[in-house]
Amino acid sequence: MASRAPRAAAIDGVAISLSSLCLIHCLILPILSASLPSMAGMWVEAEWLHKTFVVAALPFALVALTSGQATLLIRSLIVSGFVLLGLGAFYEPLHDHEVRLTVLGGVLLASGHGLRWLGVYKSSQA
Repeated sequence: MASRAPRAAAIDGVAISLSSLCLIHCLILPILSASLPSMAGMWVEAEWLHKTFVVAALPFALVALTSGQATLLIRSLIVSGFVLLGLGAFYEPLHDHEVRLTVLGGVLLASGHGLRWLGVYKSSQA
């Protein structure tokens, strides 16, 4: 188990970082675009960027879900978070709620990976 811990921790670390970048994009860029209107069209409505974050998160979510270190709570957080991210990025009828879905999804996803990371870390210390 201890030999798998560094790989699992790295996977969760990258996943948490991706969720954080997504959260920063969703919260900070609208503020910047309000102060720099010429940048608004370029980054705030960059649908390709949202979709890229979701697609990049998929492999990390799958690895976390299929590992032996994922409890039901962790799996529920990761699946719920990923579904919300996917709905926000790809489901056009919910476009008006994209930021809320993405923020909530990113927080849930990062929470699931964070709990998994803590569990892997604690088990490797035992």
